[in-house]
Amino acid sequence: MIPIIYAGNYGIFEGILISLLSVTENTESPVDVYLFTMDLTEQNEKFKPLTMEQADFLDKMCKDKNPLSRVHLTDVGALYKESLLHSPNAVTSYTPYTFLRLLADKIDRLPSKIIYLDADTVIARDIKELYDIDVSSYEFAGALDYYGRYFIDPNYINAGVLLFNLDKIKETKLFEKCIDLLNEKKVFLPDQTALNKYAEAKLIIDAKFNEQKHFRDETVVQHFAKTIKWLPVFHTENIKPWHKDEVKSKLTHKYDEILDKSTKKMEEYRNSLILK
Repeated sequence: MIPIIYAGNYGIFEGILISLLSVTENTESPVDVYLFTMDLTEQNEKFKPLTMEQADFLDKMCKDKNPLSRVHLTDVGALYKESLLHSPNAVTSYTPYTFLRLLADKIDRLPSKIIYLDADTVIARDIKELYDIDVSSYEFAGALDYYGRYFIDPNYINAGVLLFNLDKIKETKLFEKCIDLLNEKKVFLPDQTALNKYAEAKLIIDAKFNEQKHFRDETVVQHFAKTIKWLPVFHTENIKPWHKDEVKSKLTHKYDEILDKSTKKMEEYRNSLILK
């Protein structure tokens, strides 16, 4: 059983579906998926939680590949509002849902060793290769941030793909330190920077586990992160897996099959809502 955390709201459902579909298409192992979500519509009308209908659909999708797989909807809204609602970092270009991973140590039913994936990831090979990394002496494992290693710190890890050791994190109080910092002052790339700042023992792993720039044969997890384009003029590009036409026309055809399958799955999901 491979445990995985995703965090997000109603609007990011297609991203989670694509990512999780790509997980199940590339592994024989059952997956144990925790969807961290919350209702924050009092702050933004778009911040609606993932629904039980969405969780049930993903659960069935996973069970179609392996009957032992399961998907849990986990509302962490109360924990977030108690610890981070009034943080000076609560309103940034990123949604507050990115902070929910910092609450994983407060969810008792989670196993100690667990993968965290951003919703804009696509898995290209067996995710078990990531899960099997030994983190018994570390708080987490992650790959270097493509730009951060040059502009911030040579050991600056990208937090879009992480392998947590929650027992160690509880011992060092890593997440508590991160939350304290985020409540204290405005921080650039807040939760990612906090994790890098306070980690006492982080394991840097190969870029193939969080490939943010290139499209390589050995990639295990492709992360469709924001990238910098220098020509013809300096600009940023932020193409996500659900921008399927742009992925195919501007980035790569490597993931055409999984993206096409995800389109059919989204049609199935919408039809299931109509039938209810």
